Amino acid sequence: MGKIRFIQGNEAIAEGALAAGARFYAGYPITPSSEIAEIAARRMLEVGGIYLQMEDEIASMAAIIGASCAGSKSFTATSGPGFSLMQENLGLAVMAEVPCVVVDVQRSGPSTGLATKPAQADVMQAKWGRHGDQEIIALSPTSVQECFDLTVKAFNLSERFRVPVILLADEIVGHMRENVEIPDEVEVWPRRLPTVPPEEYRPFRPDADGVPPLAFYGSEYVFHITGSMHDETGYASNDPKNAQRKVQRLHDKIHKNRAHLTFVRTRIPPEAKVVLVAYGVTARSARAAMEMAGPGVGLLELVTLWPFPDEEVREALAGGKVAVVPEMNLGQVGREVSRATSAEVVGVNKANGEPITPYEILDTLKGVM
Repeated sequence: MGKIRFIQGNEAIAEGALAAGARFYAGYPITPSSEIAEIAARRMLEVGGIYLQMEDEIASMAAIIGASCAGSKSFTATSGPGFSLMQENLGLAVMAEVPCVVVDVQRSGPSTGLATKPAQADVMQAKWGRHGDQEIIALSPTSVQECFDLTVKAFNLSERFRVPVILLADEIVGHMRENVEIPDEVEVWPRRLPTVPPEEYRPFRPDADGVPPLAFYGSEYVFHITGSMHDETGYASNDPKNAQRKVQRLHDKIHKNRAHLTFVRTRIPPEAKVVLVAYGVTARSARAAMEMAGPGVGLLELVTLWPFPDEEVREALAGGKVAVVPEMNLGQVGREVSRATSAEVVGVNKANGEPITPYEILDTLKGVM
């Protein structure tokens, strides 16, 4: 039994990062994620870590990549426009296979938008914000407890698959206060270090699961990292066969391991004809709407947003069920549900900086039941 604390989601994210072993934070404060930077500034010093306030989000992303290469679990937090600025170096982290965690506490946009209001509109940016083909992992917390738990999971998945992981929170979860259990210990996935002599080390030669071991800078292993296409040695290569192989492996190491990183919660009664598909704070409204609607309605909560839980969505909607997808955007996940299944998909969408209420979902349910 750990400690029970009454804290907000942003604090739970910062504490989750520390519990997972993060000892480096670099960031540029931006609403509504700023508390993460404020808490990291204090807590990193308490645990012997490093906090750097950077000049912008581009530099923040570069700093955590460098820290991770040097062997320190590292993270940053941002929102809206800051997440957009991080995308170039986030792409570098994907290409160079550098573990790190990026927290995006989503707010309303585009651009500055409604800077203090909630949204769930960065789902597609998390998936496609960078150029080039790639897979990435993105998790979405629905509660303050999950802010802690999924931050720990994000660090572990990042190390396991040598890939940046995005925690897609939203303003409401980030600023909500709830009781949270902070365990005395959590599972911490260690970095997979090379076992071969330094002269035999190839930083991009994968093991059987498609993930290469990663030495750290400053050790006896000397190696090269670049954003340019490279071979197993890390040095640039324009060979088309090598490029195809590299891009395919970046895709496969996530896609083929989806069973280890795709998480959902399902509550679907046998008599359900309609299934709510929800994520983030909107899943809480969906739970309340389901309770009010009765046993004809089920609920599929998406904890993992990327890679998209196609198989779980298809299974939940089998038998001719209708999908109702509430989200604080104009249908980003709804389109993914349509892509994954032949079921009828009805959206409940808001993009005005206000949350979706259970009654708004209930009104839509009445129209399809």
